[in-house]
Amino acid sequence: MRRGVLLPTEQFDPDALVEFVQGLDGRGYDSVWLPELLGREPMATAGYLLGRTRRIAVGTAIANVYVRDAHATAQARQTLAEMSGGRFILGLGVSNAMFNTARGHTWQPPLTKMKTYLDAMDAVKVLAPAPAQPPVTYIAAHGPQLQRLGAERTNGVITYLMTPEHARQSRARIGAGADLNAVAMFLAERDPEVARRKARGALKMYVGLDYYHREWRKLGFGDADFADGGSDRLVDAMVAWGDADVLRERLAAFERAGATRVIVVPLGLQTKSGVDLTVLDALGAR
Repeated sequence: MRRGVLLPTEQFDPDALVEFVQGLDGRGYDSVWLPELLGREPMATAGYLLGRTRRIAVGTAIANVYVRDAHATAQARQTLAEMSGGRFILGLGVSNAMFNTARGHTWQPPLTKMKTYLDAMDAVKVLAPAPAQPPVTYIAAHGPQLQRLGAERTNGVITYLMTPEHARQSRARIGAGADLNAVAMFLAERDPEVARRKARGALKMYVGLDYYHREWRKLGFGDADFADGGSDRLVDAMVAWGDADVLRERLAAFERAGATRVIVVPLGLQTKSGVDLTVLDALGAR
């Protein structure tokens, strides 16, 4: 099974970031994934990392379709894939209404926006050398319609902060031929009180978003689970915490449910005494 790591890169200076990513390769991770938030631009960061590594793939999780036009994205995908020997993975998503409105964009229904964007990308004729293998593209998708679009128009889908049961449902929707990349949070902490406090901190932004509520309701959660930073039940379902055996079992549960790649978000990575690799050592495939 394939395993990746998603992390904001701003916690590392450039040289330390390269060293860290090279270390992921040595631990058996096949890919590192770059979010698009308010820090480093993911396409540029991907180019920097691809130019300084040899084997590990670099993906965007996700590149926001509102902030660059389809032509620019198609050019970037082909250029980065060609110049890295096919190691670039393009993950696309719509982000959310709040972020996009704040950047001056007009929000559209996610399915409409993504269909239009993929159509525009398909229409682009990039006048640059093609990579040896067609570039890999995924879309972030939790619901049935977007997931079916991902299976039909791209190499598969990326899910974020969902459960193994959601992965099972996703696999049934997209069929056997599409990739399912499940992004999940992991924390190496055995004390329940400490673990849940840290997990709530990591989940704080998402617990307040209505579109996560919609998906979590389908998994059996309700209003009481979204109050006060999230119920213990919600926190425990969205963040795997405990010793190495507990973390490995959660990862295995995603794989049994049909995930082709589990993308690990390692909570507690940066500590006062340096980088804590406990989670990554536990879940690597070496």
